[in-house]
Amino acid sequence: MKIVIAGGHGKIARLLGALATARGDEVVGLVRNPDHLEDLAADGIVGVVRDLEQVGAPELAADLAGADAVVFAAGAGPGSGAARKDAVDRGAAALLADAATAAGVGAYLLVSSIGVDRVRDGRTPDGVDEVFVAYLRAKLAAEEDLSSRNGLRRVVLRPAGLTDEPGTGRVELAAGVDDGSVPRADVAAVALAMLDRLVGEGVDLPTVGLASGERPLREAVDALS
Repeated sequence: MKIVIAGGHGKIARLLGALATARGDEVVGLVRNPDHLEDLAADGIVGVVRDLEQVGAPELAADLAGADAVVFAAGAGPGSGAARKDAVDRGAAALLADAATAAGVGAYLLVSSIGVDRVRDGRTPDGVDEVFVAYLRAKLAAEEDLSSRNGLRRVVLRPAGLTDEPGTGRVELAAGVDDGSVPRADVAAVALAMLDRLVGEGVDLPTVGLASGERPLREAVDALS
């Protein structure tokens, strides 16, 4: 399988890339900063410098040539304001979908976030920083854009609070998951198992939240319908 990951230097992206390359998959990581290419090479990932806020869909589609799946794991990051949350977490996710369609890529995995339903229908949750509200709105808009598209098999993964603890291999994976925490290593492993289903079975998977739990990871992914 060939996978292209937008936001290829992020922690989840690198863990996902390392898992995939270790079993023989081809992984391309799209990064904005050329200084990150060396890290990706050390992970066995082919790095491509591409600023998702500047590139157009036709040029990006060329980066996706021959890919079986794309993963959106990019983000505006800490310290960015509301405008950039929208530009990256929504706009770049939609751009990647445009490029994937143009390139004939069949599968798209969007790494979103728990909590997005709290801003659905224009709601503003109490006690939440306005920039984080903008982030949730951008993620929800990206989810809605992806769900409206034809021709892309897709899944939206909403991780709970992320930690750098070692993965446990045991998770809670369901639509109703909206709190808790989960190691990034388990997020990466779930994402790879989801890609196997999207590509291997040619199916869409439901939007699900992910937190640490008791169910074996692969079993939880296989149970999704």
